[in-house]
Amino acid sequence: MKLSVVIPCRNERAFIKECVNAIFACELPPNCDMQVYVVDGMSDDGTRETISELMKTNGRISLIDNPKKLTPFAFNLGIHAGGKVDFVQIVGARHILSSNYLSRCLEVLQQNTEIWCVGGKINNVAINKTGELISAVMSSAFGMGLGNFRTLEQSDYTDTVTSPMYPYEVFEKIGFFDEELIRNQDDDFNFRVAKAGGKLYFLHDISLKYYVRAKVSGLRKQFFQYGYWKVFVNRKHGTMTTIRQLFPPGFVLYLILLPLLLLLPCILQLIGAIPLTLYFLGLLFFTAKLVQWKDFLNTIWLFPLIHISYGCGYLLGMIDFLLLKKNPSEKQKELSR
Repeated sequence: MKLSVVIPCRNERAFIKECVNAIFACELPPNCDMQVYVVDGMSDDGTRETISELMKTNGRISLIDNPKKLTPFAFNLGIHAGGKVDFVQIVGARHILSSNYLSRCLEVLQQNTEIWCVGGKINNVAINKTGELISAVMSSAFGMGLGNFRTLEQSDYTDTVTSPMYPYEVFEKIGFFDEELIRNQDDDFNFRVAKAGGKLYFLHDISLKYYVRAKVSGLRKQFFQYGYWKVFVNRKHGTMTTIRQLFPPGFVLYLILLPLLLLLPCILQLIGAIPLTLYFLGLLFFTAKLVQWKDFLNTIWLFPLIHISYGCGYLLGMIDFLLLKKNPSEKQKELSR
């Protein structure tokens, strides 16, 4: 049995060694031949030198150049580099797999051929105080939405997972990652998996440690791009991939129209203010539940930052892709880190 592990990477010197070492520390069936392909977007921070050092002592690691520097190209370059294997595992450079991650994924995929994709839960790890607060918000159902795999508490079928493993035959059936999609290429691919009849499964008994990016500016841009590119994915498929994606843009539209309530009778003003009141109460409740009081003010505004950034990106995507029939903006192809 052959397993390819693909690591898309750019400027991750601080994390790439731990990522690779965790992969080789994973339990594997005795008949499993594993190769790791680090697909690097021409890093200039010492990442490539770290990978080269690892390669000197481990012949199962390969360094693949990704001159276009973008994630979907990295995915496809790594998959093609491994050739036709039995299974493909994708691991983010900041993802540190639990020791049972690979073996459990292989076990589930071999036991149930209806499942075409398996992934585990994310344990967010902060590298500074800002990252700690962002981690808390991104682990919350109020922050990320009900049904998001990040908030599932037990193993179950889902619509997407992180650090997924696929049988190679999935790529033969539905193709590879869409290189037009700078963001949401995993959502697009997993939507195609489900559309083709495959199931995606979240395993709660495996996990990965994820080093959360710790800049608020990067968080804002990241979620703006998620919203923007989600509409492009919808246009490509001619349908929405999930219903929960509509809540952030709906909330932004509500905020834009909120001043018009002042023109309405008092009773209608009170009714119109109910959604904002409920949202504010949710902010208070979930922030108090997540963090200590000393971190309350530094945390509460991160929820609307994520929601409004995503919603604004989604609305701009609707204008660009649905109304004006444009192609993706070059500005929204820029990395958020």
